[in-house]
Amino acid sequence: MLSKITVADYMTKRLVSLSKQTNVFDAIKKLLENKITCAPVIDEEGKLIGMFSEKDGMRVVLASVYDQGMSGKVGDFMSKEIISVDANSSIVNLAETFQNSAVRSFPVFDHAKMVGIISRTDVLRALVS
Repeated sequence: MLSKITVADYMTKRLVSLSKQTNVFDAIKKLLENKITCAPVIDEEGKLIGMFSEKDGMRVVLASVYDQGMSGKVGDFMSKEIISVDANSSIVNLAETFQNSAVRSFPVFDHAKMVGIISRTDVLRALVS
């Protein structure tokens, strides 16, 4: 039964996105306000160019300890190496991927279009339902 559950069944479809020009402090606040671990960074054409995560936010805050101010743009701190998953992938296969990765959320694509985000929490929800 679990093998028939797909990523699309449990992914978050309501995307909270950022631009590379977003101030990093505003990006951190957006993550916290929306209770999310990361947000896709989208260019002017709607293309995914990176991910800004809690870990990136922590790097900003720690850097500010030395620089005496939190400044910069998301584009300066985002992760540019993007690992994505297919919307039709098995949730079980994704659980195995999460086991071997430090990443907490992946962008989800369907036919080259980003359609959602899936997190470890989403996978756990699927596995126990």
